Amino acid sequence: MSDSSPALSGRHPFRGVMLFICALLLFSCLDVTVKYLATRYNVPLVVAMRYIVHCLLMVVILAPRQGKRLIRTHRTGLVLLRAVCLMVVSLFVSLALRRIPVAEVTSIQFLAPMLVVLLAGPVLGEKIGALGWVAAILGFAGVLLVARPGGGLEPLGVFYVLCGVAAGVVYQLLSRILISSERPITMLFYTASTGAVCFGALLPWFWTKVLPSPFELLLFFSMGVTGGLGHYLFTLAYRDAPASLLAPVNYLQMLWAGLLGWLVFAHVPDGLSILGMVIIAVSGGMVALKSRFSKPA
Repeated sequence: MSDSSPALSGRHPFRGVMLFICALLLFSCLDVTVKYLATRYNVPLVVAMRYIVHCLLMVVILAPRQGKRLIRTHRTGLVLLRAVCLMVVSLFVSLALRRIPVAEVTSIQFLAPMLVVLLAGPVLGEKIGALGWVAAILGFAGVLLVARPGGGLEPLGVFYVLCGVAAGVVYQLLSRILISSERPITMLFYTASTGAVCFGALLPWFWTKVLPSPFELLLFFSMGVTGGLGHYLFTLAYRDAPASLLAPVNYLQMLWAGLLGWLVFAHVPDGLSILGMVIIAVSGGMVALKSRFSKPA
């Protein structure tokens, strides 16, 4: 990888979209694995194993080639704050996945990019515009349909995922601020290592005396692979295709989550929840259009 922050070249848009689709599939696989393991083990243990494996893979694969460049930052405090935000997201989303289905968790999480659109004005000085406001309002309406009272979702699970959304908004805003000065691979290493250290320190309190089966050990290892590889492909996609092209593809993750939730847990969202997911996807498409047409020529 280049030492500089990647420019959005858009020279290979098809390859970028394919990498992005693969990344979203890996993220959905990670969520399904977390849900499966979180029903059998303490959530901090599950999250710790994800970060520890992710960090070890980066150290083994990247550290010999990257050396000190892997940890060199320009705004270390903000990089660490961004890493802590992702830790909070991981913890609360994992707690939510223990209580409500994968597709619904994924759908509610899409509140985060809509909130980023609204906060980009006062925080980043970006123009919101009428389309951005309409998209955000539609997105909120879609999330309310998915997480509506009486819809069968456990309220505590919805609360957990909303806490994850709040931390995710800060994470995304920091990502947009830091991308101009920090290398993506370095930020990825800091998220992995910070999570590994912090959640690893909690292991003595959450370690279980029940030994995992060989299949469960494989699942624990796979979380680091799917999470790490997913974020890596996610970054590569933005090198090959512009953000305005990739933004609508984000909502394919709801399809992956629904499909995997059906295959693994036999869960099918009800009609109103599906309608809410469609509305969320439409609002996301509107945000993508805003991004495309608001860019200077």
